[in-house]
Amino acid sequence: MPLPPPHPARRRVHTRRLELEGFVRDDGLYDLEASLTDVKDQDYPLSSGLRRAGDPVHLMRVRLTLDAEFNILDAVACSDRVPYPGHCDTIGPAYRQLIGLNLVRGFRRTVGEMFADVRGCTHLSELLLSLPTAAIQTFATFRRDDEETAEKPFQLDRCHALETSSGAVRQYYPKWYRAPRSED
Repeated sequence: MPLPPPHPARRRVHTRRLELEGFVRDDGLYDLEASLTDVKDQDYPLSSGLRRAGDPVHLMRVRLTLDAEFNILDAVACSDRVPYPGHCDTIGPAYRQLIGLNLVRGFRRTVGEMFADVRGCTHLSELLLSLPTAAIQTFATFRRDDEETAEKPFQLDRCHALETSSGAVRQYYPKWYRAPRSED
């Protein structure tokens, strides 16, 4: 179901775009590339100068290289468009600290701790938080979601629709279905 029509009339003033792409490499590893772009629909005065309508205020990019177990083998971050050139765009190398982390085990919490406050860029750190699910979708390209495995499929118990006591699991993953506990 789509969103209901807005009321009252309105005009857009800001757009944030996140783009996430997953790649399989010729060497068997995977790359995730992500970008965050903020654009204003009107001229936007900043201390560092005027940003014309449609020109990015922020354009941040991240690339992570992963192995098949979601371990981060390489990390590169850059800030191509920033509000404070020569300042905002110097933090990219700090994100090399991601190397050695696992993208699906405690990643979001660790990013929050490692790059909180002045230790990172709010926008780059926010962008990183979308990468675990993008990685899972990238890897899912090469797997059936209902293939028979000895271990519970990764996606189960990670969202409300795929809780092991749900109708969706009963229908699509009957081996893993667990009847809901009765409430006393």
